[in-house]
Amino acid sequence: MGSGDSLAGCRSATALTPQEAAGKHLYQLHCAHCHEDNDLSFKKMPPNLHHVFERATLPSGAPGSDAQVSRAVLEGKGMMPGFSGRFSGEQMADLLSYLHTGLR
Repeated sequence: MGSGDSLAGCRSATALTPQEAAGKHLYQLHCAHCHEDNDLSFKKMPPNLHHVFERATLPSGAPGSDAQVSRAVLEGKGMMPGFSGRFSGEQMADLLSYLHTGLR
């Protein structure tokens, strides 16, 4: 096996699936402005969502599960608006799939 074969394997391991890529698009469009470095001058910075599913709990203290993240996204929490009615079930699944990548 040549070095080119090894690199090809690395690229495929880090490539996003179509579902993850769709979730990344949604994240960048609806979430990143607040959850990444932003210029909104919030008194409290929204939680960092990188590797959110690698922790036992979410920043709110709730269990780190798809159901809890979906609830927070759809219902909103604190200053975060709810996205119920703005995300379809498929879009929510796409976003969760991307969040499970650690936001790569």
